[in-house]
Amino acid sequence: MVRTGSGQGLCSSKGVWVWGRCSLAAEAWGRGMPEDVQTATLRPYLSAVRATLQAALCLENFSSQVVERHNKPEVEVRSSKELLLQPVTISRNEKEKVLIEGSINSVRVSIAVKQADEIEKILCHKFMRFMMMRAENFFILRRKPVEGYDISFLITNFHTEQMYKHKLVDFVIHFMEEIDKEISEMKLSVNARARIVAEEFLKNF
Repeated sequence: MVRTGSGQGLCSSKGVWVWGRCSLAAEAWGRGMPEDVQTATLRPYLSAVRATLQAALCLENFSSQVVERHNKPEVEVRSSKELLLQPVTISRNEKEKVLIEGSINSVRVSIAVKQADEIEKILCHKFMRFMMMRAENFFILRRKPVEGYDISFLITNFHTEQMYKHKLVDFVIHFMEEIDKEISEMKLSVNARARIVAEEFLKNF
């Protein structure tokens, strides 16, 4: 177990990164911390994800060693262990984490989104399902997430050849920044509508 210089992160030899000052801070986040504190805890988490993605996206075209004239993402096929990198899990707390699985020609990024209660779980599931049904419009979005995560992206060497690598990283980071806001806004909207419906219903009594 190695502590980073800032004292805000931990990195284990098994490729698991944990960000945040302590578990108490993570619990406070779930109860609703001030926005500046939330930003302060989110920044090192996103910085760790960005740095790991930039390192993992050093991809090259590589044909299958098993089937002739086939070129498949090795991170999905997993037919040759020597072509796979050590998976890295970057965790902000128990509920928020990112799994980055690398290989010689592809990278799979899986994201677990914070879900504090049942409403957020339902909203997150519906929102992710809406996006994954339109995966072809996002190019790198997987139609089915890795088990234990809410959404997964698959980036191959063809994507890095056709698009800017730093823009792909920016897209993933921007998604992670905005998803919490989107779910929070939807939750507020649902609660507001439920309050109005309850008020109208109780007027009859």
